[in-house]
Amino acid sequence: MTDPVDPATLGPAITAADLPAADLGHLRMPDRDALRPAFSTHPPRILILYGSLRQVSYSRLLAEEAGRLLTHFGAEVRFFNPSGLPLPDDAPVSHPKVRELRALSEWSEGQVWVSPERHGTITGIMKAQIDWIPLSIGSIRPTQGKTLAVMQVSGGSQSFNAVNTMRLLGRWMRMITIPNQSSVAKAFQEFDASGRMKPSSYYERVVDVCEELMKFTLLTRDCSAHLTDRYSERREDAAKLEARTSLKSI
Repeated sequence: MTDPVDPATLGPAITAADLPAADLGHLRMPDRDALRPAFSTHPPRILILYGSLRQVSYSRLLAEEAGRLLTHFGAEVRFFNPSGLPLPDDAPVSHPKVRELRALSEWSEGQVWVSPERHGTITGIMKAQIDWIPLSIGSIRPTQGKTLAVMQVSGGSQSFNAVNTMRLLGRWMRMITIPNQSSVAKAFQEFDASGRMKPSSYYERVVDVCEELMKFTLLTRDCSAHLTDRYSERREDAAKLEARTSLKSI
């Protein structure tokens, strides 16, 4: 049994004078109740994107393998087929494939991104899909607080360039990227003639990733708004409201 903590060892209480650069009116203490809401009962909604249009696409086969596992773990899984998606800014957002992608992203509570490694990074097909998903629409951030798992396939020796790139993009999109990831080397050896992944340590890691994504999605989807509630944005919103109010009073 450990001794109780002496409050005196935690230092004196923080006062307004100790935080001269902070706007105390917009500071918020973590809300434990908001972090432990009642769990939603519907299946976690997972969108899977893959970055190749080849007839025999190992990133698509890996994505489908992940989809089967996630379905087994209780998720509702949807895929986006990137065929026909225009280059970013080469078509209006009203393009049917753009609308489809954005609707699926908005529907999702978690996502899986699977890309081949090409020239040491993700493919243009993968990047185009991510670039068409907006970081913000007005005051709404469509991907903020959603979970993300990243996977890659390589034609040669194992590499982590693609998953590292997708982690960076996921962070930029304000997504909760899970710690685990999958990188399948010499992918042409890891799938059988019917397109199913063979038993291997690579397959076991895919199971790990899917299992972990489900846990993180269940854990965070109902409290993501509180997790991503930011001091800087509260101050910015308040300043905008004050400016609008001042203009109306003129």
